[in-house]
Amino acid sequence: MPQEPAKFAYWVPNVSGGLVTSTIEQRTDWGYEYNRELAVLAEDNGFDYALSQVRYMASYGAEYQHESTSFSLALLLATRRLKVIAAVHPGLWHPGVLAKLGATADHLSGGRFAVNVVSGWFKGEFTALGEPWLEHDERYRRSEEFIHALRQIWTEDHTQLAGDFYRLRDFSLKPKPLSTPERPHPEIFQGGNSSAARAMAGRVSDWYLSNGKDFGGVVEQIEDVRASAAQAGRSEPKFGLNGFLVARDTETEARETLREIVAKADTEAVEGFRGAVKQAGQSTADRKGMWQDSSFEDLVQYNDGFRTGLIGTPEQIAERIVAYRQLGVDLFLLGFLHYHEEVEYFGRRVLPLVRELESRLPDRRPDPAPLHV
Repeated sequence: MPQEPAKFAYWVPNVSGGLVTSTIEQRTDWGYEYNRELAVLAEDNGFDYALSQVRYMASYGAEYQHESTSFSLALLLATRRLKVIAAVHPGLWHPGVLAKLGATADHLSGGRFAVNVVSGWFKGEFTALGEPWLEHDERYRRSEEFIHALRQIWTEDHTQLAGDFYRLRDFSLKPKPLSTPERPHPEIFQGGNSSAARAMAGRVSDWYLSNGKDFGGVVEQIEDVRASAAQAGRSEPKFGLNGFLVARDTETEARETLREIVAKADTEAVEGFRGAVKQAGQSTADRKGMWQDSSFEDLVQYNDGFRTGLIGTPEQIAERIVAYRQLGVDLFLLGFLHYHEEVEYFGRRVLPLVRELESRLPDRRPDPAPLHV
């Protein structure tokens, strides 16, 4: 059967400081008016999803932040087709409360609300709010239980759950979110690079979002998630990949922009972030956690977006996107330096090339194998 076209999402810049921790000019704003215009521009330029970030207090260049669920709803009401994913933390949200909010947002938007369950890397937020900070694998165990509860509340009545983290006793949500055969409830995304994250994705999530990776890293993660899904006897989740996109008319221009971003990095902020997130990778038994092998340059884009390699001319970027698509990447979660201008450039110059290359692909996607490039 024909392979579905690649889907595209963008990181909503609802926190200050842009998507790179650098003093380079970023013509991007964290306020609502800018983001409302961006959402309309994005859906008119081929974007399917937007992901609202979540930070609860100032940290590492993000001095100000808008809360993700309320901001997501505002963007949903400003658009017609765009699906908006709100990032949330188990431990700070109860699944029943989030399920209620999600059902309302889903009705108000005609079925376009989604959620990204974030297991958490920022210990300071939890301790500042007086909430317990769990060790790494326990955070993923809590997230898995959270997703079980959320899906059950959204699809069943008289929910019963006696878990290690959540208790539900004959709980029924009405109205439930909108439901179709293709989407029985709002889509559930999750992130994380660790073995615990990959196993959890295979067991319970609709989408698995990876930090930026090269071809080999993507293949490894997809294989792990697929194996977990097969062991659980369920369909594999779809796979999303983070990437920071710098498309310019010439490769030299694009590479110079990347060089300038890194040269003007806010060293203190990047090093502070590095110190905070390294514990996430180092606290896993097999050292496969997020940011475990990230360099200083990688962390200037705080989700390793440079590592995906979407830097160059429209032709170069389109070819790389389609190569990732052939490996099994379903969605590209993109960040930009100057959002309005670059989202429009992507829709006008890059996306048509992606669609042209996709039209030439064989109908059946081959099993993923590492590429040597």
